[in-house]
Amino acid sequence: MATKIRLMRMGKIRTPYYRIVVTDSRKARNGLSIEEIGRYSPSAEPSFIEVNSERALYWLGVGALPTSAVEAILKITGDWQKHKDLPGKEGTLRHAEPRVHKSVAYEAAVKGAMNEPKEGATTLKKKAQEKLAAKSAPAVEAVVETPAETPSVEVIESTAAESVATEAGE
Repeated sequence: MATKIRLMRMGKIRTPYYRIVVTDSRKARNGLSIEEIGRYSPSAEPSFIEVNSERALYWLGVGALPTSAVEAILKITGDWQKHKDLPGKEGTLRHAEPRVHKSVAYEAAVKGAMNEPKEGATTLKKKAQEKLAAKSAPAVEAVVETPAETPSVEVIESTAAESVATEAGE
């Protein structure tokens, strides 16, 4: 009997997850399987991969052939390198950081809320902002600017008379 290690698709239409199964190569993709040796969920970041290394190595040892997708998963976990006796047996599998428990996140949110301002609403309407600004800002004294000194009328008349006299004298 020819056995294969392949993915069995599960889940909804756009949210698939897979079981890594050992099955007869003549069976359908989601047909009867001999053994389930792992799980794979590509939708998570990083992808969730869980493989029973002992069983995977057993089935590879007795001649089960992995599909190309399963072979890539086994390379990530390092099981393919162990089977072929290649370097990199530790694999390159990345693990997601552990999630914060809901109660811990809730307590942190409550502590953060206690530090918020105690006075009414945090956002003020436009008129309320103007009133508050008028009350808090000290009265600004009006500074009257004097225009730069303009030449007086007498100076202009005397310069005009001088210019007329010099033109007539020539």
